[in-house]
Amino acid sequence: MTDFSPEALSAIGPKEFTQLVKSTPDSKITEVMASEKRTKILDEVFNRMPTLFRADRAGDTATVIHWIITGGPQGASDTYETVIENATCTVTSTPVREPKLAMTMDGLTFLKIVSGTGNPVMLFMTGKIKTKGDVTLATTIPKLFNIPKG
Repeated sequence: MTDFSPEALSAIGPKEFTQLVKSTPDSKITEVMASEKRTKILDEVFNRMPTLFRADRAGDTATVIHWIITGGPQGASDTYETVIENATCTVTSTPVREPKLAMTMDGLTFLKIVSGTGNPVMLFMTGKIKTKGDVTLATTIPKLFNIPKG
């Protein structure tokens, strides 16, 4: 599968998504994430987050995370809010709560993180991910979700 589009993403599961990100050239992903298709792709990914959430690993975690995805059409950014509390995960594209952690990255970096094909520590160390707030929280995010291994 080489069609990196919102329609393709809605028809595949997490493992296939990982393979799609892994097999699509970075330049193609960057191109798509700078286009009008971006919002549908981001919505698709964020809408899946609650289904991939591991409540059994969350314990008493109570936090708000803002994901700021840069590189949209005309340089636009999109911000999504993930709230983890009471062993649940909710996501919205209209943030209303103060985040404990805000992470800023481009669309390619975001897709690499959520697909498990990018090393979050290396991406942070090389400046591809910028954080504000509780950096320690950023290191615990992967254990809270079923992220396929790239």
